[in-house]
Amino acid sequence: MQPDGGRNGAGASGARPAGGSAKKGTAGKPARSGAAGTRAAESAREAALDILVRVEQQGAYSNLLLNSSLQKTALSREDAGLATELVYGSISRLLTLDYVLDGFVSKGIAKLQPWVRNLLRLSLYQIMYLDRIPSHAAVNEAVNIAKKRGHQGISGMVNGVLRSVLRAGELPVLPENLSPEQRISILHSHPLWMVKQWAAEYGLNDAEAMCAANNEPPAASVRVNLTMISREALLEQMLEAGLSASPSLVSPYGIVVKGGGNLALTSWYRDGYLSVQDESSMLVAEAVAPEPGMRVLDCCAAPGGKSAHMGELMKDEGYIYANDLHPHKARLIADQAQRLGLECIATGSTDALRLAQTFEPESFDRILLDAPCSGLGVIRRKPDLKWRKQPEDVASVAALQAELLQSVSGLLKPGGILVYSTCTTEQAENSSVIAEFLGNNPGFTSATFTSQVWQRVEGTALAAGEGLQLLPQHYGSDGFYISRLQRLL
Repeated sequence: MQPDGGRNGAGASGARPAGGSAKKGTAGKPARSGAAGTRAAESAREAALDILVRVEQQGAYSNLLLNSSLQKTALSREDAGLATELVYGSISRLLTLDYVLDGFVSKGIAKLQPWVRNLLRLSLYQIMYLDRIPSHAAVNEAVNIAKKRGHQGISGMVNGVLRSVLRAGELPVLPENLSPEQRISILHSHPLWMVKQWAAEYGLNDAEAMCAANNEPPAASVRVNLTMISREALLEQMLEAGLSASPSLVSPYGIVVKGGGNLALTSWYRDGYLSVQDESSMLVAEAVAPEPGMRVLDCCAAPGGKSAHMGELMKDEGYIYANDLHPHKARLIADQAQRLGLECIATGSTDALRLAQTFEPESFDRILLDAPCSGLGVIRRKPDLKWRKQPEDVASVAALQAELLQSVSGLLKPGGILVYSTCTTEQAENSSVIAEFLGNNPGFTSATFTSQVWQRVEGTALAAGEGLQLLPQHYGSDGFYISRLQRLL
């Protein structure tokens, strides 16, 4: 289940703008454009610094804190975009930045004050990864902020460290005795345990590609509400409005928009023509394949995107029970349904493990279990995740997933379809859960590879056990697992 919020859209929506192009680790290389490096952007850097300190010191979530902070500032759209890029980029590249800085800070960056440490991080991020910001501008602004917030000694140290970085040339410099996994971890800024796990599951090449893809800005994509407008008609309207929009290659219901700002603030969103949703996530409702008149259960439904998509596919004819553990999240689902003009969706709030006591056995034609998961498929949108998660988190959530799947399976009618999905890449949460379930339930069989979804992504997505696995590098979308199970007659 994808965590609420995200990085879709433009700066003020808490999303990383696509304009930050990598310089492949070359420190001090002249930038192509200096527009964003002027004094006017200083407030953007200070806003980013405040957010980074709170994320580190208070454990705040960057996307939520960024959204609330930018709403309180008077930053221009350009400066809000820069602040957003600096926050997400500094968090995403944290391990690489710290590795480099430790080579230039005599006592190591761990002993610095949090605001000084994060000032160096966001400044180095600009030098190493943002072509559009001149290196001298990044250094000058860092020194100005250090003078404002500290004393002459601190500003001198900041100036000395960053000037040394500029003289160093290409960074990071890696020792030759590193293992392949260690090299990937430092170069692409991912925890070593994560790199090792992905290398074991997918091979070194795919593991490195996953890490590299996770550091790229996410695409902005929307799902078209076909009960109101066709994809072709909405795409034409977007192009006429001057947006850079194209049909999704992943989903027949999706449109990818570049540089379109926060699409949730448009009249198309308000009028129910579209929903903001990742392309991989759009495949889930299609895999469920609900038909008009069916009874459908969405077990863990918030914030409601997949429930709404199923309602659209059913042409608003039938019944969808969209459940979530938290009442305030269930209200989000109801709000989505109302915005999209869908009356077939009823919402409820209970522990999904209790749904088997709430409804009669074999009472649904379709069931979707978009299970709570580690979320490691959405690192590109939420870079905090890779620093918060530990290996044991995967094992603990996998046990819950297996329990949930077993519990709700009895609510499916014979001949019905149950779709299990996660927004993670960990096979302990994906193919292993499905293999255990099928081993314990001979009355179910896999139907994944007969679906239209598989026919479309076959050759790109992986066949992982009895399900399909999308990795972040496949289409530039979220990592997602989808398994389609059928109850035998």
